[in-house]
Formats: sequence, C-alpha cells, structure tokens
Amino acid sequence: MTEVVIGIDIGGTFTKYGIVDQQGQCLKENFISTDKYSDFDVYLETLHTEIEETIQSVDIPITLMGIGIGAPNGNYYKGTIEKATNLNWKGTINFVDKLKAYYPDIPIVLTNDANAAALGEMIYGGAKNMKDFILITLGTGLGGGIVVNGDLVYGHDGFAGELGHLNVKHRGRQCGCGKRGCLETYVSATGIKRTVLKLISEKIVPSDLRNIGFNDLTAKMISEAAKKGDKIALEAFEITGRILGVKLADAVACTSPEAIFLFGGLAKAGDLLLEPTKKYMDENLFPIYRGKVQLKLSELQETNAAILGSSALAWKELQK
Repeated sequence: MTEVVIGIDIGGTFTKYGIVDQQGQCLKENFISTDKYSDFDVYLETLHTEIEETIQSVDIPITLMGIGIGAPNGNYYKGTIEKATNLNWKGTINFVDKLKAYYPDIPIVLTNDANAAALGEMIYGGAKNMKDFILITLGTGLGGGIVVNGDLVYGHDGFAGELGHLNVKHRGRQCGCGKRGCLETYVSATGIKRTVLKLISEKIVPSDLRNIGFNDLTAKMISEAAKKGDKIALEAFEITGRILGVKLADAVACTSPEAIFLFGGLAKAGDLLLEPTKKYMDENLFPIYRGKVQLKLSELQETNAAILGSSALAWKELQK
C-alpha cells in the first residue's frame, strides 16, 4: 500500500486537489468550480464526491493518511476560513469541522495558501535544506509564508505573515482589505497593472501597452513588453522592485532568513523583477545582514505547486 495525502488548494475561481505520495509525486489531480457555489454545504458535498471518485481512479493500492488545505484567510489553529474577500462564503467557515463529517478518522489541517506554498518549497522545492526562509506569493495579491527554525510562523491568532498588508504609502492605493497603501496594491499582478496605467497617464513616451484596457492587461503582457525594451514596462518593473526590495529589507530585520523565494504569476518575469528587487533590498538592509540573504525564484513546479504545498502541510502535520 502506498501512503498518500490529499492536497486541496481553494481559490476564488477553482478548487484544485490532488493525491500526493511522500516523494511529492501527484498520482492524480482534478478541480471543481469554487465560485459556482454560493451554498458552502453544497460545495463541500460536491468536493467530497469528486475526491472519492478520484481516489477510486488511482491504479495502485493507496492508504489515505491525511488531508491538507490551503485557503485564503485560512486559520491554522481553528481550521477556519475567516472573512475571505474573494470567496462567496462570507464570515467564518468551519471548514475542517465540516470536512471531518466525511473523513472522521483522517487528520485534516488547514492554513492560508501562502503558508502552504512555503511548506511546499521546504519539502519539495528550493528550501529543502533550509530552516529559516520567507516565501512571497505574487498573484492577484501578495501573500507571505515565514519559516523559522523549520516551523511556519502562525502568530497567536493563526494569521502571521500577511506581508501584503504592510503599509508602503500613507493613504496610498485603495486595497481590497479596506486599508490604503498596502504592499499588494503596488507589488502583485494587479499592482503592476495599476503602476503601468499611472505611468501611461503621466508620460508621453511610446508604449505598446497604451491601447490595452485595465481588465485586458496582464502581468505577462507587461513582461513581454519589457523584454522588447518598452520604457513604460521597464519603469513599472523598476518601481515594483524598489517597493518590494525595501519591504523585504524590513522583513529580513525581523527574522534574518537564509533566503527569500518569490513565487507566483508575477515572479515569472524572472530577472525583470528579481534584479531591481535585489538591488533595493541590498541597499536598504541593515549592514550586518548584507551578503547573507539569497533572493531566489521558487523551484516549485507551477502546474501543481498549490496542490504540493497543501499536501506538504499534511505530511508536516503527520510528522509531528
């Protein structure tokens, strides 16, 4: 019998899940719609049915050892999703308790998606031999997972590591959380789009991005334009890297990590983002930290990274 866990990644549009062994091999994976279901109980029943069908389709004998879940605003201590702005279910959802009705004898653990990604990096990615590192997720927003001495930092309430909501400008850009000036409003796929549009409104230099509306513009388009030498796109990456680099220097002062990993859609820009971020991070580091902190791209496979992260959470819990 091959021991496996189920890794579940809950996103605003889709919920992805997979059956993963201890070596990080995803034996089977699938997904269901998230935003289709306004009734959480109907959603969970559908998810359970689909998972069971996927388990039955595995062509080798397996033993289910645990379930790990990564979710926006996931609380590790309570097993809840709390006030997630991009999900249909408002308030507090007792996800683990409700899922245990279907799997009463299986350990189930939940955390936020960035924490799950950090564990995935530690078990399957570039942080395999590290005990102190930070992972930054750069998607629609910005998330953070902080690992100290081999353990995720959850804080007293389960919500440590929300680096996307560090303030970078007093009364700056409006954030979905209700605050203004949050880091993720400047450094994320959405944030760099806002920067591009601001630059276009202020400058008269030619740019291939001028005739693209906000909803049609993507971080990939900005990256491709920058690689062709587009001045607006290049300046947008310089600004984004400066803001991120300064805040990463602050984060280094708090935890003194061995490395910081960048993960997610915006990180696919590679050196366009990495080089200015590293430059401004190094410039703003307290001198005692200089030359000690690596800034790297995530080594997780993008195709099923979220599933691997959630499964890593389950394996980590089973080791305890």
